[in-house]
Amino acid sequence: MKENVFEKERLYMKNLSLYKASRLISAIFNPFMVPFLAYVVLFIFTYLNMLPLGYRFLVLSVVFAFTILLPALGIFIFRKMNGWGIRAFRDRKKRYVPWTISIISYLACFIMMNRLRMPSYMSGIILASILSMIIGLITNVRWKICEHMIACGGVVGGLIAFSMMFNYNPLFWLSFFILLSGSLGTARIVRKHHTLGEVIAGFSVGFIATLYGILYY
Repeated sequence: MKENVFEKERLYMKNLSLYKASRLISAIFNPFMVPFLAYVVLFIFTYLNMLPLGYRFLVLSVVFAFTILLPALGIFIFRKMNGWGIRAFRDRKKRYVPWTISIISYLACFIMMNRLRMPSYMSGIILASILSMIIGLITNVRWKICEHMIACGGVVGGLIAFSMMFNYNPLFWLSFFILLSGSLGTARIVRKHHTLGEVIAGFSVGFIATLYGILYY
């Protein structure tokens, strides 16, 4: 009897630890952070680190403002105006709000980058993100596709696209983000936010859209 109780407690603590770890991973690697992190990686680990510091700061400031700050602020204000809790967007029917606000913010970022005459391979990241979100918005009519995995697929697709453009070996970062994608996908399933099919579909959408957006824009 005591052994059964001990085993149940052990399993409970194990599941609790797994749940906390999955929650932490999901929070850290929020979809809003991915485009910004992609630019940071480019500016540090490719030959783009030779660009003037002021120019790199300008690009990162524009990306941060339009892909992190404005979407997060817009969603927060909308949620407060409607009295929705932070978990309200688990409802598929309410997920149109963050998708739409994000698309508008990213579109503004894309327009701003074009007006500043930034290279197409830079604005291509934003274009790919917009394309991914539009697909996510459309599929949300019937299916709650995983936006976290769209972001992960975008990072992996972006690494491959830039390695083809700039002729560098992305093996380390590619391995890192593939492992991260697996961990994050598992976290979303463990927390019962998505099914395996929604996770795989999200990664595929992000990967294909980003690869196409960067290479062919």
